[in-house]
Amino acid sequence: MGDIAVTDHTKPAMRPARPEFSSGPCAKRPGWTPENLTNAVLGRSHRSKLGKARLKDAIDRTRQVLAVPDDFLIGIVPGSDTGAVEMAMWSMLGARPVQLLAFESFGKDWVTDVTKQLKIEAEVLSAPYGELPDLTKVRKDADLVFTWNGTTSGVRVPNGDFIADDREGVTICDATSAAFAQDLPWAKLDVVTFSWQKALGGEAAHGVLILSPRAVARLESYVPAWPMPKLFRMTKGGKVNLEIFEGATINTPSMLCVEDAIDALKWGERIGGLPEMQRRADANLDALARWVDKTAWVEFLAADPAIRSNTSVCLKVVDPRVTALDEAAQADFAKKLASVLEKEGVALDIGGYRDAPPGLRIWCGATVETSDLEALTPWLDWAFESLAADLQAA
Repeated sequence: MGDIAVTDHTKPAMRPARPEFSSGPCAKRPGWTPENLTNAVLGRSHRSKLGKARLKDAIDRTRQVLAVPDDFLIGIVPGSDTGAVEMAMWSMLGARPVQLLAFESFGKDWVTDVTKQLKIEAEVLSAPYGELPDLTKVRKDADLVFTWNGTTSGVRVPNGDFIADDREGVTICDATSAAFAQDLPWAKLDVVTFSWQKALGGEAAHGVLILSPRAVARLESYVPAWPMPKLFRMTKGGKVNLEIFEGATINTPSMLCVEDAIDALKWGERIGGLPEMQRRADANLDALARWVDKTAWVEFLAADPAIRSNTSVCLKVVDPRVTALDEAAQADFAKKLASVLEKEGVALDIGGYRDAPPGLRIWCGATVETSDLEALTPWLDWAFESLAADLQAA
């Protein structure tokens, strides 16, 4: 990328108190310190009575905060959200026709898994970054795999109306950057996955897998034709292994990460639960939207507000001085923009995802303070004008 030349403009007086705007792992909850984790079960087996109790506590608090129905199962699984999604796909797909929605990088990864690895002839409903596929083409007789919120595109489905109430297939929903920030209609969803590292600001490597009674019925009535790795096996003797969903994890979890997730869930409960977490994310998106509305050089990647994410907010540079550049130079400009802000210590890790169009991605989930986003926007303007002036001079 070369050296970054920044014209000397007056820097804003205010700075974000916390410059962590990464889209994963995301900012820790306000007030977090390592001392909050002193109850972690360390140096003990996760299968000890105490270890299983902490895992069960994380499961129970997840149910409470997310308002998961009582007849759904919740399990802590390996491999972050990716592991949870792949457990569901490897275990359930192949019994019916399959459709996938692909409108960002992770949705495209699930397409690769299904069509290249499992070798299922699936129908792929795709859309470019910033848009959604035609949801009217979703069939009720097919299994559906989709991301609720595109972490790399800043686009979310507006609701679950495109899923039939009398569907015959199962719905597998990757909700990793939607959970705790957006409404998830449980009656429409059979598998829901997420990771603690997103909206809870937790630690990485663990996934959460939530199964509806319909998903359990699929697991107990269908045996895939392919080999099943140990980490994906959720049944024993033809029945779902309920111990997995009571805290007896398939492999060894980090009890420090479990304690961190419990701490984040307790914080969510204290501030008012899911409604307040959603309100905070909406307020954060609104802070950026007010700035975008009055700023000529930037626009949302998701042009339609109805499908715009309130967590992984993606922005594109539309100033003609930049759009006149070729694709590689535009990407270089976006990288320099993020780098300048990181060097100033006002915004860390806000470059767009590597496979997405060039731009910025700013996390707006509940663990981020609105005041920090309001302090950030003048710095965004400062960095852009500084780099654009040098671009024009060149």
